[in-house]
Amino acid sequence: MGYSSLRNWLVGIVVGGLLVGGSMASVAQARTLDTAYGDVEVSDAPERVVTLYEGALDAALAAGVTPVGAVTTRGGDNVADYVEAHLNGERPEIVGVVREINIEAVLAQQPDLILAAAQLPEAQYRLLSRIAPTVVPHTQPLAFDNWEAEARLYGQALNREEAIEGAIAAVDHRISQLATAIDDAGVGGTVVLARWMPNGPMVMSTELIATGLLARVGLAVQDAGLVNEGHPHSDILSLENLSQVDGDWLFLATLNADGQAALDAAKKSAAFTRLDVVKQDQVVPVNGQLWSSANGPLAAQAMLDDIENALLP
Repeated sequence: MGYSSLRNWLVGIVVGGLLVGGSMASVAQARTLDTAYGDVEVSDAPERVVTLYEGALDAALAAGVTPVGAVTTRGGDNVADYVEAHLNGERPEIVGVVREINIEAVLAQQPDLILAAAQLPEAQYRLLSRIAPTVVPHTQPLAFDNWEAEARLYGQALNREEAIEGAIAAVDHRISQLATAIDDAGVGGTVVLARWMPNGPMVMSTELIATGLLARVGLAVQDAGLVNEGHPHSDILSLENLSQVDGDWLFLATLNADGQAALDAAKKSAAFTRLDVVKQDQVVPVNGQLWSSANGPLAAQAMLDDIENALLP
């Protein structure tokens, strides 16, 4: 269905009064939130929440709310593995992928609140806001702690501010404990986070949640000067240039089976085996759906689990 047809279809439904619990319904005890597309009124007690962004799903679950709908994790066909333990036997319906939302599937869930990403295009926002109040965070320059502001906004939308503050505080406490343990064990040093694609590795920015966590527990995060300011990762490196990611620790993320197969092949090459970090056996394979795509308090805790297991086995 094209944009114009879909827009007309939604307008017709709204006018016909067929949207249940959407923006045409009265909002009891409404609160007003400051969002990227202006003030949005939300109910004090949303019951049917759809998340269109992994960080929104993470925050909702951290706040004790299981959404009725969500998008898939990047590179996967369902929600990310790390959130499975937090679903409590419930499973959100899949309403699209990260870059392609199925508006009809969202509508079918009859949400009374939609939590979206800062990158949501305005045209999609206009459609979604006809279904239910849609909360879109303000766009921010790339920074490792952006996830905290986003989680707080989602917590406000869910009327679960205290739960979100508690989840963020728990991450801070865990970081402090882990930093002390790593320092006491003398196992710090330099670290590079790279995502391995079918064509080779990309060095990840030092301004991501994952690299921010590595830095906060006491590691010296490097990007070899390969990542331009404001970009999440470098261009793909050739095997011949792998020495640029050498150091004390190398965290390697793969998004899917194709990336893992490419990494397995690269591990057999001389360019890979002659790296000091390989010789020291301090290459840490991690899940790319978590380490290069997810964010939120639950994602932070899962990444801290990986850090602890690697450095303090």
